[in-house]
Amino acid sequence: MTKILAFFLMLLPLSFIRVRAIPDSGEPKPLRVYEKDGVKVPAYDFRSLEYFLNKKNDTTYVVNFWATWCAPCVAELPHFERLHRVYNNRKVKVLLVSLDMRKKIESSLLPFIRRKELKSEVFFLDDPNANEWIGKVDPTWSGAIPATIIFNKTERKFYEQSFTFETLEKELKQFIN
Repeated sequence: MTKILAFFLMLLPLSFIRVRAIPDSGEPKPLRVYEKDGVKVPAYDFRSLEYFLNKKNDTTYVVNFWATWCAPCVAELPHFERLHRVYNNRKVKVLLVSLDMRKKIESSLLPFIRRKELKSEVFFLDDPNANEWIGKVDPTWSGAIPATIIFNKTERKFYEQSFTFETLEKELKQFIN
């Protein structure tokens, strides 16, 4: 009996270590994580996505709303990827929010991400109530894509347009300089 009690007493400090090793970031749990051929995309409804659109820390966020069926969106994606590569070590985070249809995630979105070798974080917005959330992203947004938000803890700007790398970088520099 003494040996058993001593064994459990030895385990007790380990259980505290484990609890401390898992911080509660407050990050919402995705509705689902789609996965195929090593590509993972978490799906969020808008209520959960808002967490990522309103972060107030020392990072500047570039959030692009796009879809694989949107030619102007696909044309500008390399500029967002380049921005991710160039500014990744300067507290700049690029988030790509896919507005593809749910039934096309596994047949179109995941293969597209793999084929284009996207390195920026990609989310799927799984919320069919666009009329309810579009105005919450920005009151001036018509709902057309591509659309982009650049924000940090002190400033926020919405763009309903396509970017070249130069115009995107110019806008970003207003936030980080």
